[in-house]
Amino acid sequence: MTRTVVRGGLVVTAAEEVHADVLVENGRVEALATPDSQQWTADRVIDATGKYVVPGGVDAHTHMEFPFGGTASSDTFETGTKAAAWGGTTTIIDFAVQSKGAALREGLDAWHAKADGRCAIDYAFHMIVSDVNESTLKEMDGLVGEGVTSFKLFMAYPGVFYSDDGQILRAMQRAGDNGGLIMMHAENGIAIDVLVQQALERGQADPRYHGEVRKALLEAEATHRAIKLAQVAGAPLYVVHVSAREAVAELTRARSEGLPVFGETCPQYLFLSTDNLAEPGFEGAKYVCSTPLRPKEHQAALWHGLRANDLQVVSTDHCPFCFTGQKELGRGDFSKIPNGMPGVENRMDLLHQAVVDGHLTRRRWIEIACATPARMFGLYPKKGTIAPGSDADLVIYDPHAEQTVSAATHHMNVDYSAYEGRRLTGRVETVLSRGEPVITAREFTGRDGHGAYTPRGTCQYLN
Repeated sequence: MTRTVVRGGLVVTAAEEVHADVLVENGRVEALATPDSQQWTADRVIDATGKYVVPGGVDAHTHMEFPFGGTASSDTFETGTKAAAWGGTTTIIDFAVQSKGAALREGLDAWHAKADGRCAIDYAFHMIVSDVNESTLKEMDGLVGEGVTSFKLFMAYPGVFYSDDGQILRAMQRAGDNGGLIMMHAENGIAIDVLVQQALERGQADPRYHGEVRKALLEAEATHRAIKLAQVAGAPLYVVHVSAREAVAELTRARSEGLPVFGETCPQYLFLSTDNLAEPGFEGAKYVCSTPLRPKEHQAALWHGLRANDLQVVSTDHCPFCFTGQKELGRGDFSKIPNGMPGVENRMDLLHQAVVDGHLTRRRWIEIACATPARMFGLYPKKGTIAPGSDADLVIYDPHAEQTVSAATHHMNVDYSAYEGRRLTGRVETVLSRGEPVITAREFTGRDGHGAYTPRGTCQYLN
């Protein structure tokens, strides 16, 4: 195994910023030392002078090869993990899906088969539970024991993934007992379906109406209900893709009461809005995702939530569908537009731009993108930090490089960028995954199958 030294950079973790050299051996961080205090010899020396050395990003919410709305997300585990690496992310946690009537194990095995031997970076799985019954509740215990320690439930999508309050309560009780973490898509799907039908009957079929029917109040109501059910069950709760200020308020209130309730938001809610959904023609379809984009005034509450730690994680909910041939399934009926947006390659850069713009500190950038997701989902300190013994997942990041985001230059397998033409300051230069160069001076040097499946422990905020 090659011995590597990363010299002269500013090492930024959630805990500290220090000018240090980083010694990598056998795929792990061996030591850190102030520059020139140790004259380490190495097979490979990477000069990080004037750059940041940050932990590889942990994206705890991706959907590669995800079946939805009669099609499937356009990134495979091969293309999606390469794109993630280009964007400075070295670990993804994807979602294995239980089909109605099938065992959890069947879904998990299917996702292992999709990913095995094809990933450029390390990966793990959450489990989507779409059929809560005695059998699946028992299976949850076994999955926690083997490192699948989080379970996603949906209050949305009746007839597809939807669970009712009784099923949710039972799953939460089980997680409370076995140490698992329930992840919740919190939207009142039953009420939303009524509003969808009424909008279509009025002839309101354009993409903008997707945002109008999925009301912020129905996100807030479901968030409140999920919190109360978790409280009754005596279980922790992680609410995914929080987009509305009213939902943030529910999380803030619960946390002020000392409840183990956590929240995630995504770059699209921080940087995009209903203005994008209302773009002329059918362009707004590019921005259809659920929870939906909100009016711009919601963004301030999300940024405040991130600074105040009422929101702890920024993940992407990366679920790309090509505009041509996939998003177009919803021409004339917004309810048939596949829900999801590309973003796994953009997250670290967009959040660095938030540092440049004064929304976040450098350490908070690393906290919400690397350290906290690793702690939340039982991967820390193997992932999410730079410390002796941690995996050598390192990103040499040029904070001064300028780039313009474009589908013409991105590596995601999708025909548009949600951030087309946006100018950003900061760019990934070199990426190591367990000490192996995946991106070297803006060239892909990784390989399919380098990425290893990584079983997880339980949420480290509950121990």
